[in-house]
Amino acid sequence: SGTAHVAYCFAEKKGFSKLGSFFGNGNIDGPFIYTGFRPAYVMIKNISTAGGSGLHWQIHSNKQSTFNPNSNMLVADGPAGTATWGTIDLLSNGFKIRTTNYATNYTNQIVYMAFAEFPFVSSNSKPGTAN
Repeated sequence: SGTAHVAYCFAEKKGFSKLGSFFGNGNIDGPFIYTGFRPAYVMIKNISTAGGSGLHWQIHSNKQSTFNPNSNMLVADGPAGTATWGTIDLLSNGFKIRTTNYATNYTNQIVYMAFAEFPFVSSNSKPGTAN
């Protein structure tokens, strides 16, 4: 198309990162997303085209909010930089959506990537051997 593009490519690493999608339910008691670890960083985005450009990439971390609910977030592609409308809980084995906000929990597909607070799989581990 003649337009420059940038691609960031990630792969899952058990106990360290989890990538995927979920469907929102539009309810204050939103879906729980299992990651298998306590997330330190979660980035989510509603990929519906219905909301237009108002659907930003949201970054929740244990640095912006040190307790649940985690509502202090960074807006990766927004003009303000920070916001409080996308509330989630960072739990021991995943995260739970705690808002009815359209960008965070509408009844369509939402993509995410999460990184562990305490990664517990060594990159040097080999099946059947001790570390």
